[in-house]
Amino acid sequence: MPYKLYAYWSAPKAEDVDEFERYYADTHVPRAAAVPNLVALNTTRTKDGFEGGPTDHYRVAEMVFDSAAAMAESEASEEWATMRACSGDIIERFGVTLTVESGEVVEG
Repeated sequence: MPYKLYAYWSAPKAEDVDEFERYYADTHVPRAAAVPNLVALNTTRTKDGFEGGPTDHYRVAEMVFDSAAAMAESEASEEWATMRACSGDIIERFGVTLTVESGEVVEG
């Protein structure tokens, strides 16, 4: 059963947006894309909240694996450790927060 990880990033300061976006696209996304067993990686910069409301997150990344076991195997890899370290760098450098959740895909 497909398994997805969601990474929710808070917004950087207005003066850091351009640099955050550059670093995220040029450094972090390629590191995330390199983890083993990854089926798909989708990233979204949110701009519109529900019915015109504010957004709760600045960026959302979705990592798709064939199963929870496939993601667990990936978590033990050097590539995963590199991605995690990069996340820490982003948090420290830009003062943002990161919330991560995962679960099985349920069709319906």
